[in-house]
Amino acid sequence: MSIPPIVPDRDALRRAVAWLAEQGAWTPSLIEQACQRFDVSPEDEEFLLREFSRRQQHGEG
Repeated sequence: MSIPPIVPDRDALRRAVAWLAEQGAWTPSLIEQACQRFDVSPEDEEFLLREFSRRQQHGEG
């Protein structure tokens, strides 16, 4: 079963996701750093943490 890619619709979130992709494996600490760097909203930070969890469950690192 294939997991569809995430497609954020907010610019700050989109930049944060692109930066995280460049970093390799996501971690909660790296997500926090991306959120601070790109001024991501608390709701979008929660989204990224859920995505991190989903990626861990599916072995996507």
